[in-house]
Amino acid sequence: MSNKPFKFKQFSVSQDRCAMKIGTDGVLLGAWSSLKHQPESILDIGTGTGVIALMLAQRSDAGLIDALEIEENAYEQAVENFEQSDWGDRLFCYHAGFDEFVDEMKDEEAYDLIISNPPFYSEDYKSGNDNRDQARFADALPLTELIEGASLLLSDNGHFDLIIPFGEEKTALQIAASFNLFPRRITRVKGTESSPVKRSLISFSFDETRTAIDELVLEVSRHNYTEEFKNLVSDFYLKL
Repeated sequence: MSNKPFKFKQFSVSQDRCAMKIGTDGVLLGAWSSLKHQPESILDIGTGTGVIALMLAQRSDAGLIDALEIEENAYEQAVENFEQSDWGDRLFCYHAGFDEFVDEMKDEEAYDLIISNPPFYSEDYKSGNDNRDQARFADALPLTELIEGASLLLSDNGHFDLIIPFGEEKTALQIAASFNLFPRRITRVKGTESSPVKRSLISFSFDETRTAIDELVLEVSRHNYTEEFKNLVSDFYLKL
């Protein structure tokens, strides 16, 4: 995977010091997340390169876009990417663990949109690269801790959006319900029409309403992308 900066239409993301490079999951989430409720404050948990926060800065007028990253190299890279963007005055990255951040901020700040592409490989396997493992393994930020923390930082009318493996969807919905968070919208993502569902994009809120459920197929064939996917990410990717 290349260490070269990843160029989007309105910003560029350096990723040479980040264990986790730009991937489809993060871009999908950053493009899919609804801004119809016009969030004034946004929090990106586990920002990595900062790509999701940058996408939301491009898409929204939110005056406050905070990001959180525990791994030092990724934190420094996110700060650099924010400073080099057109929205550096609205973007701020904290270098801290999520539990520490929640303890400090839960009585200070309520976010209208909380978003996360969390670590989710829970298998008993490690790559040997400590930074990559921390960025990608669920024991670094368990789903229960993530959802509980989000519930403490979310404004009354806010949304909490995340992308997880489809196999974790049922568990995530059960955990969220225990913290009075309910799914507004679920999009299940498949590589192709005939392939199994791979990811779930979920938007939670404190309102218990009927869940809108749909499906997104990414490709017709290898590197031949569906119109639905192209329309979703057309404001960001230079080429498809």
